Amino acid sequence: MLTRTGVRLADWTTLRVGGQADSFVEASTRSELYGAVAAADDAGEDVLVLGDGSNLVVSDDGFPGRVIRVANRGITIGGDACSGVEVLAESGEDWDGFVARAVAGEWIGVEALSGIPGTVGAVPIQNVGAYGQEVAETIAQVHVFDRVDRRPRTMFVGDCAFGHRSSVFKRDPGRHVVGAVTFQLRPGTLGAPVKYAELARTLGIAIGERALSRDVREAVLRLRRSKGMVLDEADHDTWSAGSFFTNPFVGPDRLPEGAPSYPQPDGHIKTSAAWLIERAGFAKGYGNDRVSLSTKHTLALTNRGSASAADVLALAREIRAGVKSAFGLVLQPEPMCINCDL
Repeated sequence: MLTRTGVRLADWTTLRVGGQADSFVEASTRSELYGAVAAADDAGEDVLVLGDGSNLVVSDDGFPGRVIRVANRGITIGGDACSGVEVLAESGEDWDGFVARAVAGEWIGVEALSGIPGTVGAVPIQNVGAYGQEVAETIAQVHVFDRVDRRPRTMFVGDCAFGHRSSVFKRDPGRHVVGAVTFQLRPGTLGAPVKYAELARTLGIAIGERALSRDVREAVLRLRRSKGMVLDEADHDTWSAGSFFTNPFVGPDRLPEGAPSYPQPDGHIKTSAAWLIERAGFAKGYGNDRVSLSTKHTLALTNRGSASAADVLALAREIRAGVKSAFGLVLQPEPMCINCDL
């Protein structure tokens, strides 16, 4: 592996903000990835493991340590038509490319997660979800390097403590470096039952009905493009970290009047961060010529071409404070802040 210096991290994140890394290496195999992390730990260096940079806000001061770019690729297929399809994907695989392959191969369970930027190795960390699906529903194993025990481990789904946009990997950041993920997918051409009303309407079916997985993928991609959530170099609405805030879970007595309400099994209610942001006075496009909310979707903070990380964080703090003032609720950020605080 070649070590470089002076690498500008803005060039490696979808928000296109961030200063330089002290050192930067790319790991093209799982063993190189684990070895690079172990070597940095031995040297006492801070480590940032970087996939496609789609869920990061990196400080303008950069990262004072070693950035290890995950570039290991490969997909191994096992199982059969009776037991389902077991697919092992290396962590550097492009996530949407993996979804496209699943749909083409008639593997069911991830079709509604189309168009999400990032790598396979990133999806367990956030328990990525969209349009009624979560990646935890199809993960069988996560293969990691444990930086505390200093050894490779295979973690089964029960070990991962998946929750809404959360996992043991997110709650104990830095301990586990994801090297590969094993998925258990069902064979067939009909996608999983559609749980999300907007997607069901787009497909022309009722909630709970099924559609061809290829039609689900195409519908999701159309919806995401309409919201600026599919990366496009020419569209500044896609120069973002995706949804910047997670949907809050509140007690019934904390739900604002008129807010969307999605009751949960534990008695809490999930509501809409976008609704809260809009009702607090922040419309689509709110901001300035450097940074603003997307003109298509109020959950995305976007770089209009010349934004700094400080610009992004200032707008995020303004929106967070406005929602707290209006409703008494504190929005939680979804992306990781590297060498910075929200």
